[in-house]
Amino acid sequence: MSRADYVFTSESVSEGHPDKLCDRVSDAVLDYLLREDPNARVACETFATTGLVVIGGEIGLPERDGRPGGERLKDVMGRIGQIARDCIHDIGYEQEKFHWNTCHVLNFLHEQSVHIAQGVTGEGGKEQGAGDQGIMFGYATDETPELMPAPIQYAHQILRDLAQARKSGAEPKLGPDAKSQVSLRYAGGKPVEVTQIVISHQHLDPKLTSGDVRAIVEPYARRVLGDLLTRDTVWHVNPTGAFVIGGPDGDAGLTGRKIIVDTYGGAAPHGGGAFSGKDPTKVDRSAAYAARWLAKNVVAAGLARRCTIQVSYAIGVARPLSVYVDTHGTGTVPEAAIEAVLLNPDVVDLTPTGIRTKLQLNRPIYTRTSAYGHFGRAPEADGGFSWERTDLADTLKAAVR
Repeated sequence: MSRADYVFTSESVSEGHPDKLCDRVSDAVLDYLLREDPNARVACETFATTGLVVIGGEIGLPERDGRPGGERLKDVMGRIGQIARDCIHDIGYEQEKFHWNTCHVLNFLHEQSVHIAQGVTGEGGKEQGAGDQGIMFGYATDETPELMPAPIQYAHQILRDLAQARKSGAEPKLGPDAKSQVSLRYAGGKPVEVTQIVISHQHLDPKLTSGDVRAIVEPYARRVLGDLLTRDTVWHVNPTGAFVIGGPDGDAGLTGRKIIVDTYGGAAPHGGGAFSGKDPTKVDRSAAYAARWLAKNVVAAGLARRCTIQVSYAIGVARPLSVYVDTHGTGTVPEAAIEAVLLNPDVVDLTPTGIRTKLQLNRPIYTRTSAYGHFGRAPEADGGFSWERTDLADTLKAAVR
């Protein structure tokens, strides 16, 4: 039986965190290539440190109009450096040792390995296989309207609101780099009180004290957390003091190092693969999105109050090897019945092609996912966050019952 009374903590980091900056660049490169061709293959990694951004990995474009993919890639390579600078500029870095206009950008992207490509091309009538082996998890819970765990959802929202205020000019003393952490006490399985809150935020004025920074950020946290804050809530704002040097000048960044921030804040398992910089033939990304979509629809259908779904794949093999459902004792139907429905390709097509088609994943929609979580966001008209729709709930309810 799951515990009903406990304290659980999740953290978020802002778009200016060095790892998130790298995720942003990798996803911006992905979006650029998907605009060039919706069948682009991308596995882009970014590293950032003082005055330097390094981009590497494998990319590929299919032949078009008689032009081989390798020739087409030559046309796009010259744009990569400016993409990185545009990301850094939008995030807001104009520090002496990390400035969007003066940092060095090195591009080591190269053409995708033919041995990897052959398993996922889907040519000659062959069904497109998964881009790699692996396990992926999706999760949903009814403790927030977004069907997300409350600690991570609130931690994200605090930083998102602060970033919007900084960029709008409402809070000009704040810098791009920030972290938040929310500890929530649960009673009867429901969040009832914030016991501790941590906000560490970069500030541009070195004279600001921790108290000064708290005066700036506290109203934003209060608007997000509302009645969950009590007189007993303990606040930690810039607990080590000054936080002036931020981003890659303060700490090196790397794509894919914030996978728990990206997903459920530790409230659910993670398959181990990062998302950013990967095109949707990589099931690390697309199948994790699909698993979230399925788990959210299970909860939206009233089949459970909490749901974890695991899917597994083998490289070059189209259909999932397994589907596992855990409703944590909150289900209204047997878990095996849900599994049977999800394994039925007439109800849900969990092949890489099926996922891409259903969730419209071959669109340039990924840069926006690189900060403040890949889940718990509102679906957008252009297909962004399509995995947050609850359009399968009625079908699941009818199929299971």
